[in-house]
Amino acid sequence: MKTMNLKKGLITLVFCLGMVTFSNAQSNRGKGQKEPPGFSELLEKMDANEDGKLSKEEIKGRLKDNFDKIDTDEDGFISEEEFEKAPRPKGRRSKN
Repeated sequence: MKTMNLKKGLITLVFCLGMVTFSNAQSNRGKGQKEPPGFSELLEKMDANEDGKLSKEEIKGRLKDNFDKIDTDEDGFISEEEFEKAPRPKGRRSKN
């Protein structure tokens, strides 16, 4: 009788652990994708002279590649307003 209860308990435990693992895997799905940084985060990282704007010399990557499109007032800087209005890069989409 004790061995039967022990077997049922072990089977129940394994089943529960399997369900918890499956549930966690489902809830973590897609969390590896990073969102692009916001303007304030870019200022912290790149605004060398701390003027609240980003010049072409201060930035790197895709932002620098598209600087002329983003700098709509053509003053040589990207302000927060220009950054917010800039087109966002299209990310890869899953096939699900």
